[in-house]
Amino acid sequence: MKKIVILIVVMLLLPFSLKLRGEDFGKGQSLFSDIKAHKVGDILTVLIVEQSQAKSQVESKTEKSGKAELSGGPGIGPILGRIPLFSADAKMKNNFDGKGENIRNGTIRARMSVTVVAVRENGDLVIEGSRVTGISGDKETLTLSGVVRSKDIKPDNTIASYLIADAEITYTGKGNTSTSTRPGIVSRLVNWIF
Repeated sequence: MKKIVILIVVMLLLPFSLKLRGEDFGKGQSLFSDIKAHKVGDILTVLIVEQSQAKSQVESKTEKSGKAELSGGPGIGPILGRIPLFSADAKMKNNFDGKGENIRNGTIRARMSVTVVAVRENGDLVIEGSRVTGISGDKETLTLSGVVRSKDIKPDNTIASYLIADAEITYTGKGNTSTSTRPGIVSRLVNWIF
């Protein structure tokens, strides 16, 4: 009889002990639904598909022309009759034609996991993450931070990058490949001066 009473007490206290140890116990998560990120420390997968294109074009054209002409003939009077008057002819033309064009294209396609670092009062998730890839001595780093609405997270725990508010996505490279594309110190000095 004592064993049955002890077993009943243990069975009654078991859910409370599990609730103390696990934060998610009793929160209504279905056993059949996918688990989506919703608290600090949870991991979320971001599908980064960013494409930006900017184009600016400036064209300026000016034209200015002028003409001056002065002429003369033989001198006037008995004294100046032998000294001829002078003549002058002047033409001036000024043309300016300037064109400038700036085109920038950028594309990033990646898939990376980020961590929830804070949960706001309205339930929005603040996320941060970075991914470092090393290839033949080159190191490429992709970092991402921003704010995500819980309802935008898909059932498979992924979200598209265009749904992230205040998104900061940076992609940098370090190594032989990035250094070889950088201008030399003399070129940089000349560009800085002029």
